[in-house]
Amino acid sequence: MTDPQRTTHDLPAAAAPAASPTSDWVTGHDPAASQVPAGERPRRRRRWTVLLLVAVVLLGLAAGLVVWAPWIPPPVLRPAGLVAGPSTANSVTFRWSRPATGPLPDRYLILGSSPGAGGSVAGTVTSYRQSGLTPATVYQYRVVALRGGKRSPQSALLTVHTLTPPISQARLQGSWNIHLRTISPASGPRHGYMVWQLSPACATGICDVILHGKNGRFPFTVRLTRMGAAYTGHTVTQFGGCGTRASSIPDPVTLRIQIHPTKAVGKNQAWAATSFAGTLKMSWQYVTTAAFYCNASTVRASLTGTPA
Repeated sequence: MTDPQRTTHDLPAAAAPAASPTSDWVTGHDPAASQVPAGERPRRRRRWTVLLLVAVVLLGLAAGLVVWAPWIPPPVLRPAGLVAGPSTANSVTFRWSRPATGPLPDRYLILGSSPGAGGSVAGTVTSYRQSGLTPATVYQYRVVALRGGKRSPQSALLTVHTLTPPISQARLQGSWNIHLRTISPASGPRHGYMVWQLSPACATGICDVILHGKNGRFPFTVRLTRMGAAYTGHTVTQFGGCGTRASSIPDPVTLRIQIHPTKAVGKNQAWAATSFAGTLKMSWQYVTTAAFYCNASTVRASLTGTPA
C-alpha cells in the first residue's frame, strides 16, 4: 500500500541512467573517443620533422654525387707498332700505330738515345723523320703520347741505322801523316815521310781538296781534283837547288799526286776518310851552269795516309 505522504523526493536515490554516447553538440567532442595526452602530440610532430629533414639531406647528397662526380678521362695509351722506314746516309724514318681505343693524343714526344736526336709531332701524325745524322751509325728511339698534361708509358725501343755510303764518297779532310815507299829508281832512299793538311773546297759532301804539304823544310800546295773515286793534281815547286849550298841554282820539280780513300767512318754528320793510298811522282829537268849541271831525273813512290 502506498504511503500517501511520500513523494518522489522521498524515494531512495536510484542509479542514474547511463549517459548517451552521442558527442557534445556544442564542442563536437566525443567523450567516448580515446584521447592522446597533450604532451604526446608535439613529440610525434617533431619525429616526422626530423625524418623529413634526413630524407631531404640524403636526397641532396645523392643528387650532388650524380651532378658533381668528376669525369675520369680514358688513359693515355702507350704507342705501339713502331716500324723502321726508309733511311739515307744522314736520315732515318719510322712510324707507329694510332691508339686502338679512346681519343687521339695532343702530340707525340720522340725520345732519341743520342744528343740532338728526337723531337715531337702532332697527335694526328704517326711517323717521324730525323735528318742531320751521321752515316753508318745506329740510333734508338722511343715514343710517348701526351694528352691533357698526362704522359703514356714509353713505347718499345726501336733501333734504326743510317746507310753506309760507298768508300768513293768519303770526304778527305784534316791533318795526315804520309808514308812514302820508292818504286823507282832502284837506287837511292827507299822510304820517305811528309805531312799534309787536306781542306775540302766545299762545306759539306765530296768535292775538290786543297793540299798543303811539307817535304822536310820545303812547303808546297796542290789542288786535288776529284775524278770518280780518285783525286789527282800536280804543281811545280822547289825541293832544294842544283849545286852546292854555297853556290846553287833553282832546280824546280814537277810534283804529281793521285790518291783515293780506302777506309771511312761516320763522323759529325760526314762520311770521313780514315785512310787513303796513292802514288807520288817527282820529276826534275836538266839544269846547268858554267860550273856544274844537274841531270833530269824522276822518282816514283807509293804512299799511304793516316790521320795525324
